Amino acid sequence: MVKIEWDIKLGFQDVLIRPKRSKLRSRKEVKLVRTYNMLHSDRTWTGIPIIAANMDTTGTFEMARAFAKQKCVVAIHKHYTLEEWKNFVTEEEKNENNDIFNYVAVSSGTSQNDFIKLCTILKAYKQLFFICLDIANGYSEHFVEYIKKVRETFPTHVIMAGNVVTQEMTEQLLLSGADIVKVGIGPGSVCTTRKKTGVGYPQLSAVLECADAAHGIGGFVVSDGGCTMPGDFGKAFGAGADFVMAGGMFSGYDESGGDLIVCPRTGRKFKQFYGMSSEVAMKKHSGGVANYRASEGKAVLVPYKGNVTDGILNTLLGGIRSTCTYVGAASLKELSKRTTFIRVQQHHNIVFGDEKSDAEPKVNQTEAEKQKTKASDSAATKYYGPVFDPAAQSYSTLHVEREALLSFLTETKENANDANSPTAAKASSGGQEVDYLSAMSQEMRKEYFEFVHQKTLEKAIKQQAASQK
Repeated sequence: MVKIEWDIKLGFQDVLIRPKRSKLRSRKEVKLVRTYNMLHSDRTWTGIPIIAANMDTTGTFEMARAFAKQKCVVAIHKHYTLEEWKNFVTEEEKNENNDIFNYVAVSSGTSQNDFIKLCTILKAYKQLFFICLDIANGYSEHFVEYIKKVRETFPTHVIMAGNVVTQEMTEQLLLSGADIVKVGIGPGSVCTTRKKTGVGYPQLSAVLECADAAHGIGGFVVSDGGCTMPGDFGKAFGAGADFVMAGGMFSGYDESGGDLIVCPRTGRKFKQFYGMSSEVAMKKHSGGVANYRASEGKAVLVPYKGNVTDGILNTLLGGIRSTCTYVGAASLKELSKRTTFIRVQQHHNIVFGDEKSDAEPKVNQTEAEKQKTKASDSAATKYYGPVFDPAAQSYSTLHVEREALLSFLTETKENANDANSPTAAKASSGGQEVDYLSAMSQEMRKEYFEFVHQKTLEKAIKQQAASQK
């Protein structure tokens, strides 16, 4: 029998945190470092519980080096080769940077090849103890059995596993051997699971409920996905998350994976970012989308933003400290005890638009800086692909994609006789050819080809009418 749960479930955008009396005089007084005693491994982990997602555009070795300096974690994507792992570990040991291994998680899927690779890495490098077992649907009995298998093989390692969004499966994964459960189905910026399957759970409610279940039996949870701004991290911790994982917030930086794409006309730089269930990712790692499944992710171009520490990490940590000061929490540990959420209809004021990291010119600019800003503003009116920038709260929609494509095709037509101009579907990027169609969302691609088909029909009708005269 079909059932409906009538209780309203909430996402981060549906609430704000109510401020409370505070004795704190400065953000500097807030302690973000947490210490956790793991449920099964008998290990104690200490650090700032922020995790870069195990996507091949964020879960990189370069990102790990930057995050480790702040005592934050990176779940390394599973597609690095054994040779690349060897080079990474060797280099860090040579530089006497052994502390980094406390903040690196080795990722794995559930196939036999994944298990063999995981065992090979962990047995070769004893200093690695953090495991991330990641599949889209953590409700599978096969996944439960896989967790038991990994726990039996690595009894003293920390195991983080997911994803789920309900209390009973949070408890199931913990009882099966996980120390930490990843919570979130469909909230990610480049995830289309909710659109393709109709399955999901608003992230704030998922964290509240799963954290309650996990803490009851001594486990921990990671809020995975759904953060579009630093304040969402504070809300996730306030809801009871022990860790918060994000992907899109850490995309577009030097340390991020993905191709760096330079617009040949404006010189603006972008980096590719895509979901690991997107057509782009499956073509890259699996040879394409299998005929029995659908892509559940999309690919976008994110404005290039420099290094991740200056670009977002410092801002993020500062934002969380500020959250704590507003509610009187002297440490991150106290935040959930001091948090009261209020339902809202309007989250924040956007009368002058949402914040953009590079949109506001400095007040006191030199003439040269004014000219640079003017040129940048002019360039910003024409860009070459769908843009998504969650760290700056700038969202890609079909409307934005449509404008981007129209701008691209219009300029292409105007420069058709220019040898240096871009083609309709490709542009030069470091000597490589970039396929812009692969960066479109499925909806945009469908609309684009429908438009082309319509124009072809109109042209054929005009030609037929002319021939009859």
